[in-house]
Amino acid sequence: MPNLKLTLACGRYDRTQPLIDGRATPQGVDLTFLPLNPGETFFRMINYGEFDVSEMSLSSYTILRSEGDTRFVAIPVFPSRVFRHNAVYLRADSKIERPEELQGKRIGVGDYQMTAAVWVRGFLMHEYGVHPEDVTWISGRPVRAIKPPEGVRIEPLPAGTTLEAMLERGEIDALATVVIPAGLGKTMRRLFRDFRKVETEYFWKTGIFPIMHTFVLKRQLYEQNPWLAVSFYRAFCKARDLAYQITYDTNALTVSLPWIVDEVEQTHKIFGPQIWDYSIEGSRPTLEALVTYLDEQGLTRRKMSVDELFAPNIGPDLADYLRATGED
Repeated sequence: MPNLKLTLACGRYDRTQPLIDGRATPQGVDLTFLPLNPGETFFRMINYGEFDVSEMSLSSYTILRSEGDTRFVAIPVFPSRVFRHNAVYLRADSKIERPEELQGKRIGVGDYQMTAAVWVRGFLMHEYGVHPEDVTWISGRPVRAIKPPEGVRIEPLPAGTTLEAMLERGEIDALATVVIPAGLGKTMRRLFRDFRKVETEYFWKTGIFPIMHTFVLKRQLYEQNPWLAVSFYRAFCKARDLAYQITYDTNALTVSLPWIVDEVEQTHKIFGPQIWDYSIEGSRPTLEALVTYLDEQGLTRRKMSVDELFAPNIGPDLADYLRATGED
């Protein structure tokens, strides 16, 4: 049987680079890897279905599934995981010192439904008592239009300006963004000054290491070739593990940070042996929190269950097998 010729659109990360250079390949596939930024990938896949397999916003995918949109099926591979306490910015001269003080304020966000914003609203609500309806949200251009959740105030970004400029002018009180503002350290500062300590304590308390993105296959492709989910899952696990090896090489540092090896060791002390987990069970606290936040924030039509989001032939048994055979 000849290999399937498939396209994969994804960011260029250390954990996906082996799929680009051929050190990790999905069995039975001749792969064309398209290294695109997430925003472009999501827009083109959601609106036009341009790729066979692609990186996908986990919140957007979950929202689509809750609406009955079954064009895609995900595998439990998470190329982007980022704590988002560090992503909330204030003016440098802001009087706000505690997250509770954001009640009644105006917060800018690139896209109200983007996964990062869901996580920010989630921890503000669950850790600090600031509910989405307690804030006025100024939102940039969305990947897809949504109906504002009931009771939540969302204003569009005014034409001819940016959220960063609005923050510098004092027209908003805070900015939640996935891009570090150019004014950081000059006109802006972070809400959480010691964000690494806050994020570490948050992980110890909740077991949550926020997931931003997953991978999806076109459902028709998956239903015709269910083995593809397993093939891609194996390849992504191998690619991630190769990335681990590179960061832990003391012969000649492959990452341009002098204490990268110590960083890896310190991070293992926090996360245990598997830092970047590619499994449902290993990521369940995070996944359960996200589907809960999406439901609470009125973004999904119903509360989704974690297990219905992912291809059924990638379950705990496969993840355990890969670990036992050294493939994970």
